[in-house]
Amino acid sequence: MGVVGLASRALLAAALVALCSAARSDAPRGVAVGFVFDLKARCEPQCRHGGICIRNDTCFCSKGYEGESCQFAHCQPRCKNGGTCLRPGKCRCPPGFGGRFCQKVTCDGGCWNGECIAVNGAAKCICSSSWTGSKCQEAICPQGCTNGGSCVAPGVCSCPEGWLGGACHVAVCTKSCWNGGKCISPDKCRCRPRFTGPLCERVMRYD
Repeated sequence: MGVVGLASRALLAAALVALCSAARSDAPRGVAVGFVFDLKARCEPQCRHGGICIRNDTCFCSKGYEGESCQFAHCQPRCKNGGTCLRPGKCRCPPGFGGRFCQKVTCDGGCWNGECIAVNGAAKCICSSSWTGSKCQEAICPQGCTNGGSCVAPGVCSCPEGWLGGACHVAVCTKSCWNGGKCISPDKCRCRPRFTGPLCERVMRYD
């Protein structure tokens, strides 16, 4: 008998021992457990991943595989969050998940001011109060930022030159408006009746 034949018989013998050891029986010690093991058996499709054909179209699968032809890998614990078992103990994870069994939630780019959690099978950033955006990167200013201002932190506006205030709503005039005039935009005064000029510095004359 050739080397290949000896190897096949050795594998079959090992499978038989494993099956007999795993079998449960209430029979007295020393009584053999019946088992059909056909050395001439054929399996179509062939047993995969090291499985052994023990009788026609019946495979004995290696540890970590299952299915009629041992075609499916088995992960224990099972892959989470929609992951697929590639081989025993190794999962292929969908986007947004990682770890050996896809148990870790990972948001692309991270969550700057929030927490990355699974929502309906997808990784999503849940933002802390006063933050928004896909990565919780955008601050919220409830009062708004007017006149071209931008919200740089919760409730804090960065104002362009010529504007001040919590909402960038206060105009700045480098020279004060006279005679009760009001600064309404950068370096522009709105004058009271009877006054005129860039700074409301002149009294209107009526001829």
